[in-house]
Amino acid sequence: MDKSYLPSVLKQFEYNKSLGDKTFLQLSKEELFWQYNDECNSIATIVKHISGNMLSRWTNFLTEDGEKPWRNRDDEFVNTYNSKEEMIADWNKGWQCLFENLNTITPENSNTIVYIRNEGHTIAEAINRQLCHYSYHIGQIVTIGKMAKNTDWQTLSIAKNASKAYNEAKFSENKGKRHFTENL
Repeated sequence: MDKSYLPSVLKQFEYNKSLGDKTFLQLSKEELFWQYNDECNSIATIVKHISGNMLSRWTNFLTEDGEKPWRNRDDEFVNTYNSKEEMIADWNKGWQCLFENLNTITPENSNTIVYIRNEGHTIAEAINRQLCHYSYHIGQIVTIGKMAKNTDWQTLSIAKNASKAYNEAKFSENKGKRHFTENL
């Protein structure tokens, strides 16, 4: 595994977590639990699924299959949270598990094959799989948040009609190696 890969991926995961965190700050409990219809998930339900997935995938990920026998994936799609605080605590628990376990990767174990439902993955493949999965769901969280807040939504990205000014500011800086999340 390339030395730059893990620090880069950690920044991507941190960025994705921050998008969820910034969305939750803008929303009430009612907005977090709102469903467009019976087939759609609320933000709270998506959080429950992401957290359950993280706990399953990252707990002892170097030595155990990522689909743990104790996981009840179907239950993740039934909202059981009673408060915004309970949902955020679960969200943070999942991320803590992910970050703690990614920090156990060393040059000595970086070639370990890890399994998800008996399918072998290099560590990089397993990380990429989960990064894509979480990004997909966090995009849903942000979209539902935007729908709930409508014109009161505080953008998490470049605001509409602000691209030119944003690009001018970026191109006025000296070229340099930096991560795009450093000044968000």
